[in-house]
Amino acid sequence: MILISHRGNLNGASAYENHPEYIQEALNQGFDVEIDVWWIDDTGFWLGHDKPQYLVDEYYLENPKFWCHAKNIEGLYKMLLNKNIHCFFHQEDDVTLTSKGYIWTYPNKQLTDKSIAVLPKENPIIEVAGICSDFFND
Repeated sequence: MILISHRGNLNGASAYENHPEYIQEALNQGFDVEIDVWWIDDTGFWLGHDKPQYLVDEYYLENPKFWCHAKNIEGLYKMLLNKNIHCFFHQEDDVTLTSKGYIWTYPNKQLTDKSIAVLPKENPIIEVAGICSDFFND
């Protein structure tokens, strides 16, 4: 099963979410990481949940352990041009398909064996492809 740190979190939400050094800590512990990605014309790719905060280059996003959540449609479009970036876009959809064919599933929605269960309150009853959570080191 794939274990995905939500924005780099392992012990609950943090002010450091999406910061490249914080993300690296989760990677160092063996986790995949869901990151929030923006495209801003004339400057490029940025990480940040509610707004662009940390400028990164396109190569950075090619990390095979990243699940890049496009925060604006321009970000999705630019990431889809690079086949080495695993990305998706959603807001409040029950599910969305990632660029590598996984079913990114909104919390508490129906799951399948190809689903990524996002922020589950408890472990899924059925077998899923992965879990994205803020809590892995409890």
